[in-house]
Amino acid sequence: MKLEGKKVIQLVSGDFEDLELWYPVLRLREEGADVHIVGEEADKEYIGKYGVPIVSDYSFDQVDPSEYDAILVPGGWSPDKLRRYTEVIDMVRHMNDHTKPIGQICHAGWVLISAKILNGVNVTSTPGIKDDMENAGATWVNEAVVVDGHIVSSRRPPDLPDYMRAFVEVMAK
Repeated sequence: MKLEGKKVIQLVSGDFEDLELWYPVLRLREEGADVHIVGEEADKEYIGKYGVPIVSDYSFDQVDPSEYDAILVPGGWSPDKLRRYTEVIDMVRHMNDHTKPIGQICHAGWVLISAKILNGVNVTSTPGIKDDMENAGATWVNEAVVVDGHIVSSRRPPDLPDYMRAFVEVMAK
């Protein structure tokens, strides 16, 4: 298993895109990573856009990002909520400052925009936030997955296999 011994933060809040959260969690666990679900509250059930639930392991304030190897931001409407938490922005900035893998798919780019880490970065996202990404200084590309150093971005659920292959490879380096 490529990611044995690695720890990953999977951020969560309500209205996440079900596949964009669950597929990465399962894929990373298949590779041996220890994935922790981190939300506003610990032991809380969060419901995805299509009704699939997930229970958080930890709250934002219980997690020390220095103890983790990577972070994932789900898509859906969840990123618009996540970016309002100082703890989330601090986690993303910490990962960026230490060049640890950051995964973002679909609307997850909103969190990276709020963290102010996209200036000069090549990314993709759902086309609906292309202007937001470019206004944050990113170069937006319409591809299934874009890897720029430690930042791995993807557009939408059909791109999940490409996204996770790339994310696993970045984490394994």
